[in-house]
Amino acid sequence: MKQTYSLKEKGKQLLVIFLPILVTQLALSSMMFFDTVMSGNASAVDLAGVAIGSSIWSPVATGITGIMLAVTPIVSHFIGGGRRDKVPFAVIQGVYLAIVISLLIILGGALALQPILHRMELEPAVRDIASGYLFALAFSIIPLFVYTVFRCFIDALGQTRVTMIITLISLPINITLNYMLIFGKFGFPRLGGVGAGVASAITYWCIAIIALFVLCRVEPFAEFGLLKRLFPVSLSAWREQLKLGIPIGLAIFFETSVFAAVTLLMSQFNTVTIAAHQTALNFASVLYMLPLSISMALTITVGFEVGAKRFRDAQQYGHLGIGMALGMAVCCGVGLLLCNQQVAHLYTKDPAVFELAKQFLVYAIFFQLSDAIATPVQGGLRGYKDVNVAFFVAFCSYWVIGLPLGHLLASYTSFAAFGYWIGLIVGLACGATGLLVRLRRVQRKSMAVNEYLVA
Repeated sequence: MKQTYSLKEKGKQLLVIFLPILVTQLALSSMMFFDTVMSGNASAVDLAGVAIGSSIWSPVATGITGIMLAVTPIVSHFIGGGRRDKVPFAVIQGVYLAIVISLLIILGGALALQPILHRMELEPAVRDIASGYLFALAFSIIPLFVYTVFRCFIDALGQTRVTMIITLISLPINITLNYMLIFGKFGFPRLGGVGAGVASAITYWCIAIIALFVLCRVEPFAEFGLLKRLFPVSLSAWREQLKLGIPIGLAIFFETSVFAAVTLLMSQFNTVTIAAHQTALNFASVLYMLPLSISMALTITVGFEVGAKRFRDAQQYGHLGIGMALGMAVCCGVGLLLCNQQVAHLYTKDPAVFELAKQFLVYAIFFQLSDAIATPVQGGLRGYKDVNVAFFVAFCSYWVIGLPLGHLLASYTSFAAFGYWIGLIVGLACGATGLLVRLRRVQRKSMAVNEYLVA
């Protein structure tokens, strides 16, 4: 990261940070995609087991990862404020906290997993695969969350291209291990869906080890000497990270879990409707990587400027990020409107599912427009270390407005399954409005404080 002096320079720096993040997010999400697709090629039972396991693990993983994301604004503020000596301590405390949280998750999973699976009334074979898949993933929890801390440190320095390269190196490792362990190739046992979990666990260990090597040997990371000093545990540092991270994690959890809830509620409709819904939701999730990546880039750039007390520059980055996200959303919306038949054909050849999926994809356009505001604004607020209101807005927009309204529309109107999408679109639009108002207030307050200090 470096100081910029014009909108053109800011736009260029934001783009340089954003593009590698986008590639990284797409690569990370594709790991779960390959787990599912390759397991499906093993058998329908393996596919069902991995799908159930993923649906249990994903909300937990994204929520806990949100807690680790607090390292980014913390480090960005230190770098922007010229306090580089504080960075190693903050990162190592983040690693300690990641390990403790990982152990708690493993313990909680050991106690709760089997009761959860038995309540789901699954076929015994599907339950066994889901259980084995999650058991294998348990061995990857510590390296996954520790790597997240490393990634936040790397990204906070503006070196997002490095995390992109690490992730791209790990992707073929994951695919190769899936091939060997799911299908039993090259002398390895055929583990089916459980093999996908083992492959992911090994891959996450590889990612963490590669990242650790980069931090110790590659500049500008090596100059911080992260492992040269063994810092004692600091509960005050943990408290600071949790104060930022828990609202971030809960906001992400509420967002991911509401879509899981909608999918479960969709079970009241026929198989064709459920398949069409999943098609549109999956494609919308891919498009969501655009505003999400911009959001992460804004946390870095805004945090850097706020740390340096350059609040006008932070405000300009916020406007650039939201404008960029809206422009991309409009382009994606127009493209989706014109090419929804082609998109639907990517997922299914079934005529009934195809026709219904085209209609769901139209609703996905409105998702993109609201996400283009709400998601970057959240990233900007994290750069200001303002996270509590965003958490409250996320909860209300999805669980107080979106899901109840969707259930009413789906159950008592002719919208049927589309009612859930309408409800979530309305909730997301309300959330985007609330978050935008909050960002404006935070920006104005920061500017006012800055002008007071200057005077």
